[in-house]
Amino acid sequence: MIAGEKILITGVTGLVATPLAHFLAKSNEVWGIARFRDPAARAPFEGAGITTRAIDIGTGDFSELPDDFTIVLHLSWMRADLSQLQEALRTNVEGPGLLFQHCRKAKKTLVMSGMGIYSPHDDPWHPYTESDPIGRASTSYAPTSPASKAGIEAVARFCARAFSMPIVITRLNTYSGTTHSMPAQVIRAVRDDKTVHAPSDPCPHSPIHIEDMKWQLEAMLNLASTPATIINWCGDETVPVQEWARLAGEFYGKEARCAVNAMPGAPSGNASDPTLRQSVTGPCRTSFRDEFLNLCRQISPDSKDRADGQWAALDSPR
Repeated sequence: MIAGEKILITGVTGLVATPLAHFLAKSNEVWGIARFRDPAARAPFEGAGITTRAIDIGTGDFSELPDDFTIVLHLSWMRADLSQLQEALRTNVEGPGLLFQHCRKAKKTLVMSGMGIYSPHDDPWHPYTESDPIGRASTSYAPTSPASKAGIEAVARFCARAFSMPIVITRLNTYSGTTHSMPAQVIRAVRDDKTVHAPSDPCPHSPIHIEDMKWQLEAMLNLASTPATIINWCGDETVPVQEWARLAGEFYGKEARCAVNAMPGAPSGNASDPTLRQSVTGPCRTSFRDEFLNLCRQISPDSKDRADGQWAALDSPR
């Protein structure tokens, strides 16, 4: 159990960061930074005992932050298209490097990367391992992602050595378990009689549930080292998007419609090899099917609620 630490979480308003911040705040002093363009957005965090600061990480100005954090979770991420490439590199690569310099006294730092780092493989079922080639992918949902992921990993590796700063780089697969996750977007698409688009058929993913992330976090942080350690953060099961859609259709009594929307250079699959993670954490405690159906129950068939659009590519071709 992580307790008694002083923890900094970047991008605290993000899909992964928000539940982790609230979870950690029960037993730790947690600080969370984000742009907080709407000052009212800070209230739920402050109410949970999380100290917030409105900081644009790309500016490199961390004068409002102390430098004695014992743990740093770098989870912030700017999703952008190619017209914003320079801003994305400033926010996703340069800014974090300056933050790590500011927080170099930390005992453990986790830097979140993702599957966009991997070069595409011809086989959609290929489980990407930590030693696979990187840097040659394209991603329709965030064209600046592959360059930014390669950049932040390089900066993190540099900082680990230059500052003798223990760092673990986690390559996150598909996040699941909340109503704003990618699986939830597939559920809404099926519920609303929309077509689910994917880059291939099948399009396998290895989702990781937020409840598994909570208890696995301590083990991940314990991998922080100099030089940096790299590890896939994924679930144990690999399930194609088309199967997600079928399950949602079965739940709502509808026929799910799926279509292939291939993109040159994009990976046809998103499966991770969990071997290294399993050796550290043991098996996951959740079942994809059970938790996916729980998510179906949370998303009312009568409401027209929408998520924030991050995964709109699943609803319409891009």
